[in-house]
Amino acid sequence: MIERLAKWLTRKPRLVALAAVIMLIPAAIGYISTRINYDILSYLPEDLESSQGEKLLEEPFKMAATSMLIVENMPAGYTNSLINDIKAIDGVSNAIWISNLMGIQIPTDMIPANFRDMFFAGDATMMIIQYSHPGASDETMECIEQVRKICNEKCFLAGFSVVIKDTRDLMDSELPMFVGLAVLLALCAMLLTLESTVLPFIFLASIGFAVIYNFGSNIFLGEISYITKAIAAVLQLGVTMDYSIFLYHRYEEERANYTDNRDAMAAAIVAAFRSLSSSSVTTIAGFLALCVMRLTLGRDIGIVMAKGVVLGVATVILVLPSLVLIFDKQITKHKHRSLLPSFDRMNTFVLRHHRAIMVLFILLFIPAYYAQSHAGIYYKLDESLPRDLPSIVSNEKLKDDFDMATSHFIVLRDDLTPAEMSDIETRMEQLKGITSVVSYHKILGTGIPDFFIPDAVKDMLKQGGYQLMMVNSSYEPATDAVSGQLDEMNAILKEYDEHAMITGEGAMYRDLIDTTAVDFVVANYLSIACIFLIVAWAFKSISIPAVLVATIELAIFLNQGFCYFSGASTPFIAPTIISCVQLGATVDYAILMSSRFQEELQSGKSRIEAIRIAADSSDASIITSALVLFCATLGVSFVSSIDLIGAICIMLARGALISACICLLVMPAVLYVCEPVFNKTTLHWRTPAPPQKPRIAKASKKAIAQPASTDEATLPEQSAPEAAPAKEKERDTANV
Repeated sequence: MIERLAKWLTRKPRLVALAAVIMLIPAAIGYISTRINYDILSYLPEDLESSQGEKLLEEPFKMAATSMLIVENMPAGYTNSLINDIKAIDGVSNAIWISNLMGIQIPTDMIPANFRDMFFAGDATMMIIQYSHPGASDETMECIEQVRKICNEKCFLAGFSVVIKDTRDLMDSELPMFVGLAVLLALCAMLLTLESTVLPFIFLASIGFAVIYNFGSNIFLGEISYITKAIAAVLQLGVTMDYSIFLYHRYEEERANYTDNRDAMAAAIVAAFRSLSSSSVTTIAGFLALCVMRLTLGRDIGIVMAKGVVLGVATVILVLPSLVLIFDKQITKHKHRSLLPSFDRMNTFVLRHHRAIMVLFILLFIPAYYAQSHAGIYYKLDESLPRDLPSIVSNEKLKDDFDMATSHFIVLRDDLTPAEMSDIETRMEQLKGITSVVSYHKILGTGIPDFFIPDAVKDMLKQGGYQLMMVNSSYEPATDAVSGQLDEMNAILKEYDEHAMITGEGAMYRDLIDTTAVDFVVANYLSIACIFLIVAWAFKSISIPAVLVATIELAIFLNQGFCYFSGASTPFIAPTIISCVQLGATVDYAILMSSRFQEELQSGKSRIEAIRIAADSSDASIITSALVLFCATLGVSFVSSIDLIGAICIMLARGALISACICLLVMPAVLYVCEPVFNKTTLHWRTPAPPQKPRIAKASKKAIAQPASTDEATLPEQSAPEAAPAKEKERDTANV
């Protein structure tokens, strides 16, 4: 089947290229129609109390999207006029200020203390704005924009929804720079390592098709997160570039066997399909491991990236051959020698000191593991944003002037007695860090008759059999202090209403911390287990996957541990993404060298000769792959103002280099030392399996010797070279 398809593709290259271009149209429509979610807290599991409470704030209270507007040094008449203008904005469901409660004629000194402390601070006053739609919805984003337009420079709009608005605007302005710089730097890496100045542009065009197809197909998900949007394109570029390199080098090899370039390309397509469809499995497994996270952000990233790898392989098989055939003359005309140096001396040094390197490899695990497990992590998302953003400035002013770092929203039954409500309010106010408590009962407690309370205030605090209590805290979200405070508040509430729920930024961040603590362990171990089983099946061994996975895990520990030694904190999602992605994407470096090592052993070479050839032939491939991934992700970290995005990309870039260095400097020694163990625990390690229908295609020696994909020999085939001589051990000893 694949042979027939390959022949058809190579006979109609222009038709295939035209079809690929036409397919960009629905993909572009799908990309435009896919919503981007900027609210990371919305990915929390729905069974958590904070998530359930958030839904009650949306309906019936219409308070899921709430912001606070601070007005400084302006007369009461301006503020009263402003609140009326804000109420008139389509999408604003309510706006509360002191004028709603008592009118603006009452002197400030005569306002009850609890309202005065909440709505006034020095020369500043504050109003509460509610929106009709959820906090991260497009409608709420538009409302926030309209509110800002009617405010002057002495107004400061604060709240979580406002932070989301500024994050969206920042992402939209920087995304073109992300992709542009990633493409430019990846192009520079390929110009240095490939043999033609035209070829990198062909590869980038092919991967561009795959990226657009991937983003267009996201429409079936409904929406993706802004983190996925920011890193998916550059990560897909870095991870799948290897596949293009392999296909082309296989094509170059096959040209010597055919007079017609189309037949050579057809043979290359068949070989690439069999090899890449199997070698991409480790990368896909690494991404899919993220899907088990209870925080569904992991599923969002995992599905999009796994789909991207599949589409990357499909584009290499279906589209790239046509592009290469169409521009074959230009590619050949502009060929040049690869600028990569020889690594013979480095490999000689590594093998000469294999015992010392093996000891160093083992000893490095201790500090690396300690460092990665003690690296700083932050959860508060606005910490990753520039401090001069309007929303960040406003939140700081809210905290400093009104002592409101966090607002807790409590949903209770509305049939609690006045005595019970009074008791709850008093005990809440006595908790350390609580600055104010607002509830319907507390408003009545100031001596205001029930019929005097405006309907807007009643609707805000009582709806559908529930009542709402707003408790303001001086503690920052995502801290141990606010976590302890929430425990104390819960203990009080459950005494009066066992179904009471606390939600808001503080409660949701605490659930985020608890959820991701489990997610990290589960996703990390699942990715290790899946890749271990894939490698074990490929090599028919239990020792080889242990060694290869351990090698890349050391690289991951060193990557994450770097943050500990530098004193930097990383965003909470970064360790999970890095662990799964770095393992899945770079374990192919180790697999490439190991499979070539086995191939040389099966051809009759001694252990030292086999590992030297494996190292020499794999180095260029590993460096090419690592450089492309490094450059593609490093560019984003240069231009991103959002530390959450920049930190993930700098860790991916650093991880690619560390994995490459471990494979170049440590892996040859480890493979050489462990080879006797492999021989005893691996089926047909030195002696080839009996001739049979090949399960996995093997890359040719010529293709591997060139700077091709790290996936060329990812899953080894045991075919029928001669058996190793009986006196191999003596030759190994003499050579070393």
